[in-house]
Amino acid sequence: MNVTSLARAHIPEASPDHSLPICRQITQALSRVGDKWVVGVIVLLEHRSRRFSELKRDLGNVSPRMLTLTLRNLERDGLVRRLVTPVIPPRVDYELTSMGFELAQALNPLERWAYANLSNIDQAQQHYDALQEA
Repeated sequence: MNVTSLARAHIPEASPDHSLPICRQITQALSRVGDKWVVGVIVLLEHRSRRFSELKRDLGNVSPRMLTLTLRNLERDGLVRRLVTPVIPPRVDYELTSMGFELAQALNPLERWAYANLSNIDQAQQHYDALQEA
């Protein structure tokens, strides 16, 4: 099923005249979620706010620049709030907005699916790789 048919099936106001702009908006919103580091940031912020250094440490091999860009984009999209505490040195924390929490809840079933299928995915990849080598 493509984005156009999804929009028509699930968005009542999506008429044939307006489906293209809606599809672009849906694609843009979903592409943000598909960015490499977004899901990790959302999952980490679901239970508590975190500082930049905590996010960087817990995400692993993300570069400071990429984490900064990811957080800025999430803030721009209204999913993350940046909180600056005026102390010396300034303390900056990141937390999910209500829309960010909605996204976290939507990602939970996907996270459970991924966890439940880790071995199946691994087996499928090994099978595919073996066929490619043959």
